[in-house]
Amino acid sequence: MVNSRNARASLNLGMASLMALGLGACGSIGGFSLGGSQPAAVQEPAAPPELPATIRSEEIVGRWGLASYLNPSDRARTEKAAVAQCKNPYVIGAGPTGGVIMHLADQATPQELRLKGSQSGKNYIGPAGPIGEQDREIVSFDGRVMITRFVDKDAATRYGNMVYVRCAPRA
Repeated sequence: MVNSRNARASLNLGMASLMALGLGACGSIGGFSLGGSQPAAVQEPAAPPELPATIRSEEIVGRWGLASYLNPSDRARTEKAAVAQCKNPYVIGAGPTGGVIMHLADQATPQELRLKGSQSGKNYIGPAGPIGEQDREIVSFDGRVMITRFVDKDAATRYGNMVYVRCAPRA
């Protein structure tokens, strides 16, 4: 003979299983209408096409002295400090698919990044796709000095304005 406590537990388990099975079936047979209509397919909006940057990746590939500043009045001093770093340069390499090899904020391993343009005419360096938090804005570039700033506010606060000064060719 089955005692009432075991019977009650078995009944509760059976009811819970039936309810779960019934709820699971609701979504698979078109809700409560028994297969009458299928939910409309949600189509994500197409990402806007990447705008080309006005700076070509070949223009920034090379050896660079690197330093940074937070206070704009420190820019000239920081450019001199970046020149001094040419004895241990930061190398921006050419990527296999036309981008540049650089580090993202807080990443130890460099990866291929793209140069991207924007509707406002600004240029950015970052992963393929729309301009986002991992990108850095190219604040200025004259072929010899490039200044960038991360789009992400936290990274911009930590890294400041990054000053890249092109190193002289090796002798």
